[in-house]
Amino acid sequence: MSDVMTPEQRSRAMSHIKGKDTSIEVLLRKALWHKGIRYRKNYKKLPGTPDIAITKYRIAIFCDSEFFHGYNWEIKKQKLGHNREYWIKKIERNMVRDRENDFKLIALDWVPIHFWGQEIQKHTEECVKAVKDLIFELRVSQFDAMIDSTRDYVEDIK
Repeated sequence: MSDVMTPEQRSRAMSHIKGKDTSIEVLLRKALWHKGIRYRKNYKKLPGTPDIAITKYRIAIFCDSEFFHGYNWEIKKQKLGHNREYWIKKIERNMVRDRENDFKLIALDWVPIHFWGQEIQKHTEECVKAVKDLIFELRVSQFDAMIDSTRDYVEDIK
């Protein structure tokens, strides 16, 4: 598949791709804020600098673009044309780094969530519902832990 742009045009187009405040991030952030979910943007204190960090519940949300994070990678990789080796190496490294950061977050007792860009654009409410469901589950588990510790304390008193 050959590129329809000249190398100079492609270079200019790629240089304008943003790393922060992308349209998918802004869309999801606005939807979460509208539902009363408060967060931090591009939280640098965590591995991978999550796009959205809900510190109260220790949830790290990543808004991943399909190309740079390898959505349907085995199929897409076959269709790469210009500079094929560079892109394969770059995107596969991104995928490995995403997994490494997820493991680091889990070790820090954070829950990582990844949403694909198209998923956010086409099904924003479902993404918000997934976050709200996770918050509910975390609150229930915190409550259960509190009940268990209270029960242990009461038994120690007896």
